[in-house]
Amino acid sequence: MGVLTPTLTIENLTVQLPAGADRERAVQDVGFEIRAGELLCLVGESGSGKSIVAHTVMGLLPRQVRPIGGRVLLEGEDLLQASRLRLRQLRGVKMAMIFQEPMTALNPLMTCGAQIEEMLAQHTSLSGRDRRERVLKMLERVRLPEPEALRSAYPHQLSGGQRQRVMIAMALALAPALLIADEPTTALDVTTQAEILKLLRDLQRESQTAVLFITHDLGVVAEIADRIAVLRRGELVEAGPARELLARPQHAYTRMLLDSVPSLTPRRAPIDARGAIQVRTRKLTKVFDEHGWFRRRRRIAAAVDVELELRRGETLGLVGESGSGKSTVARMIAHLLEASAGSVEVDGAEVTHLKGRAVRGFRRKVQIVFQDPYRSLNPRRTVGWAIAEGPRNFGASKESAWRRACELMDLVRLSSAALHRFPDEFSGGQRQRICIARALAVEPEVLIADEAVSALDVSVQAQILRLLEEIQCRLQLTVLFITHDLRVAAQICNRIAVMHRGRIVEQGAASTVFREPKHEYTRTLLAAAPGREIRFKTEVEA
Repeated sequence: MGVLTPTLTIENLTVQLPAGADRERAVQDVGFEIRAGELLCLVGESGSGKSIVAHTVMGLLPRQVRPIGGRVLLEGEDLLQASRLRLRQLRGVKMAMIFQEPMTALNPLMTCGAQIEEMLAQHTSLSGRDRRERVLKMLERVRLPEPEALRSAYPHQLSGGQRQRVMIAMALALAPALLIADEPTTALDVTTQAEILKLLRDLQRESQTAVLFITHDLGVVAEIADRIAVLRRGELVEAGPARELLARPQHAYTRMLLDSVPSLTPRRAPIDARGAIQVRTRKLTKVFDEHGWFRRRRRIAAAVDVELELRRGETLGLVGESGSGKSTVARMIAHLLEASAGSVEVDGAEVTHLKGRAVRGFRRKVQIVFQDPYRSLNPRRTVGWAIAEGPRNFGASKESAWRRACELMDLVRLSSAALHRFPDEFSGGQRQRICIARALAVEPEVLIADEAVSALDVSVQAQILRLLEEIQCRLQLTVLFITHDLRVAAQICNRIAVMHRGRIVEQGAASTVFREPKHEYTRTLLAAAPGREIRFKTEVEA
């Protein structure tokens, strides 16, 4: 790299957790270094200590979590010995951080330009005019369209990818020596993710910034890393150059993470085309009226003439970027959103405009699992209550509903003793299992999974996918699986339908769509899917 002194050096870092945590130390004797112009990926599952390391460097640990050993050197200065004032002086100027969820990291009451300008005002003596010019240059640098308009926009007016670019512009505005990116692409669709990863890599090489990139997804790591450090329950189990570590992982935990990265090779054959059609949509359309300032009104077509068929026992993958209309279609099928035109049929009966008691019967037949299990569950109720509520609403006795809840916990491989616990006492993967159990409690025939694994670690994701497949085979469920991740779709879907700007642009057997995509948009999605290099390496090794 041409630079002898590392930008960041972490030596034997140990961080103490508060009493009552599931383990005593968040991280134990962790050490690595990053040089200028180098990108190191810190990899591990949720709870491995990745974010604790990042927050320790930035001086953002909560009061009850404290470092008790080791050193954190930024260009030779020990950050663990720095005062709060000194850390504040260093943030933005010498070190900066991009957070996972820009919507919560950005101030919703300030324009995007004002938030970047605020940092320039705090750390520089630039005039107001010069600050505004710097803001526009940074927005251009992160390749945002119409920088002048975006400077005056509020975070909620931007897409997820645009918000993340604003966060990158803010982080790099003062050319810090160290940039920490904490899961910055986890919630983004594959094409936006690919754009953000390329942008980060280009900017990093341009500025020779040292980057600590935190992720659980080794598919992403394969695209960008110079070196990799693997954390497991707070301990560094393996580190080394990216190519070497991905090709020849030494530790069993690293091999498990690699094996959990889904392949783009479809696994499941299509269902017999002569089978009974359980769900059919005909020219299904949804148009939203958006009311803006000065009583302006825009009509947004979220879904247009969508025609789908799901055969009994089949898993149909509905894939596309955020905003393509996937969830809108799912909600219309689930009768959570009224269609503007077209129809939905279940078992040959039209259900598009059901009212009153008819909707109640429909709810037994079609259930949905949402993306965020924490928001889906009532935090004030036990998970047992959440699962038993459905059967109770349909006339089951308290005893039989509870028995059903116990059976379902066993089905999703959780202990029935946990029924008395609350949602916040479970991990993300466990909460998603509970949401699946709740959806199955009323014995539906059709299950809609709306981005049900997109926010999970790759290892947990693999477990949930296997669980869904086993449950589907056992209960003969028909599944509409919605995802922006083609790697996931390849593992669980018999057929694929690709959505783009509200329309179905291609559909067919998963094997056909993945191997011989006909539409340019499908080819773009496949090209953007991370992890192709990992899959190639493991196949070569085999």
